[in-house]
This record gives sequence, C-alpha cells and structure tokens, in this order.
Amino acid sequence: MRVVAAMSGGVDSAVAAARAVDAGHDVTGIHLALSRNPASYRTGARGCCTIEDSNDARRAADVIGIPFYVWDLSERFHDDVVEDFMGEYAAGRTPNPCLRCNEKIKFAAVLERALALGYDAVATGHYAQLAPGPDGVVEMHRAVDDGKDQSYVLGVLDQRQLAHSLFPLGGSTKTDVRAEAARRGLLVADKPDSHDICFVADGDNAGWLRDRLGDRAPNHGGPIVDAETGDELGRHDGTYGFTIGQRKGLRIGRPAPDGKPRFVLDIEPVSGTVTVGPHERLAVRRLTGIRPRWCGAAPTRLRGTVQLRAHGRELPATVVVDAPDGEVSIELHEPAYGIAPGQAAVVYDGTRVVGSATIATTGA
Repeated sequence: MRVVAAMSGGVDSAVAAARAVDAGHDVTGIHLALSRNPASYRTGARGCCTIEDSNDARRAADVIGIPFYVWDLSERFHDDVVEDFMGEYAAGRTPNPCLRCNEKIKFAAVLERALALGYDAVATGHYAQLAPGPDGVVEMHRAVDDGKDQSYVLGVLDQRQLAHSLFPLGGSTKTDVRAEAARRGLLVADKPDSHDICFVADGDNAGWLRDRLGDRAPNHGGPIVDAETGDELGRHDGTYGFTIGQRKGLRIGRPAPDGKPRFVLDIEPVSGTVTVGPHERLAVRRLTGIRPRWCGAAPTRLRGTVQLRAHGRELPATVVVDAPDGEVSIELHEPAYGIAPGQAAVVYDGTRVVGSATIATTGA
C-alpha cells in the first residue's frame, strides 16, 4: 500500500513510520504545520507541533529513508480545534483538544488529502490495535501497553477512517519502542513524550483564554458561591478559567462553614456564577451524550465500560442509544467524580472501542 506516515517529531511516530516501511508499504513521511504563527505556540523539542519537532521528524525520515513533506493545516486546525477550545470554555464546558485534533485534523483533513493524492492509508504512532471483525468490519482495540493506551482519544474514528488507518505500535510497550528507536539510530529515541496542549505555550489555560477571548468572554468576573449555604465565598475573573471538579486556584476568600475543601460543582456563564461544594457532591451516576461517533454499527443497549478521561480508569456502565445519531444515555454502575460537560465518554465492549459521545449533562 501507499501510506502517509504522520510524523510528529516524537519517538512513537518515527518508529511507526519505520515499521510501515518494514511491512513493505510505500511510505511518505509528513509533518503537520498547525500554527499560523509558530512563535505563538510551544517552543522546544516537545514531541509535537513545534519547529524543532518538524526538524526532528525530517531527520527521522532521512534515517528511515523515506520522502518527507510538511503539510500546512494551520487554518483548519485553528478553526476546528483552537476555536472549538475557546468556545467550549466560554460556554462553561471542558473540551479535549487532542481528541478533537484526532477527529478533525489527523483522521479527517489528513486522510482526505492522502486519499485524494492516491494514498491508501495513514499510519500514526498512536498506541491502539486494529483487528478484523465480523462482516468485514475493522475493529479498534486497546493497546497492549495499558500505560500508553490511546484508544480513548481515537474513539471518535468511524469505520471509514479505521479502514484507512495503521497503528503499528499497538502491540508493543513504550519501553520496547524506545529500544527499537535506538537500534535504528533514530535520535528521538530518548525524547520526552508530549503532554501539554500544543497551542497553550506556557500551560496556563486560564491566562491564555483571558488573552484570546477578550470581548467574546461571557463574563469578566462573578461570585463563587457555596452550594451548601448559598454564601459568597469569593470572586473570580471569568468562568472560562474553571472546570468541574477543580480545587486549586479557586480564590476563596474565607473557608467554608464546615471546614471541608471546596471543588467546582457548576459553572454558569450567563450569570457568571461558579458554584463550589464538598467532594461528595461531585458524584455522578448518570450521563447523557450528544454528537456520537461510532467505530462501527451503533449499539442499542450495551452493558460494557465507559472511560471518561484520557488517563482515567474504565467504569462499568449500561449504555442505551435511541438512534445512531441520537442521544446516548449512560448509567454508571459506580459513581464518578468531577465529570464535566464537554468531555468525551468513550464506550468499550471488553477491549473493543465501540464509539464515543460528548457529555452534555450529568446527574447523581
């Protein structure tokens, strides 16, 4: 097959590209330029999205012996990922920009361009496994390395995208991948993994949003109210700086009457009110999801598991789907804490990824 290998500049995508060559594919390496102004995003070799990372990806392609190009997707990245990030926080929700990037950029924009250019598939360094399922369906399963499994952020992929995807690292551990990179002479063998949001240069989400939202912010301040007593415990500079379950940085001027730590329970952008309360009030057992994305056929009722954070544990749950494009109802068999609208709920049947939905509401 003719394969585009998306090379971020990190060790995983470099080894994935090399393995695609070993498998006999005709491979071309590409790096995604995602910033209109590279100086406004992160700097340094971080494993994704910087100028230094582009240079690392190019050197890895040279070692592997494959052609290499940079594809400018900065405009689409800004519209589909950055603007979505700002809009979601402004609305009091908590988005996952990496998941949105996988959906809109790496497995939509890149795949569309690759197919248009005559390529057959896109290979990435994600840790997930693909396997043939019944009736020709391509199933996606968790990676062998539990600590590196990235199936959560790939739960937005549909059957067409999975059929044109390659994940060469899904059956390996990260330790083995680094050792292989060293044997291949790839200079990124010991390069640290990337964890931060690429377009928030200093990791200060609230400060970044304050600078970028400006007049688009729903408010520039308001009360922090205790859910137990209704008392105002402090003031804030904008609801966009908070997320459900947050404890640090609440700027509470006086302690709560019961002396317990306070966590963000609710964010109301219109009134500018942030409601806080004790940890036990964060417990939720019911979720509704919207904008579902199914990796294959949509289930109608499934007793499986749900993962609610990229690095969170699976929770047993019953999932009910009214229609393939309709609302998803999730009943958790044990409580989850600090779950925010805007996050993704990814549904599993054993190790198989069934699909995902964006959390719209939560309930006790």
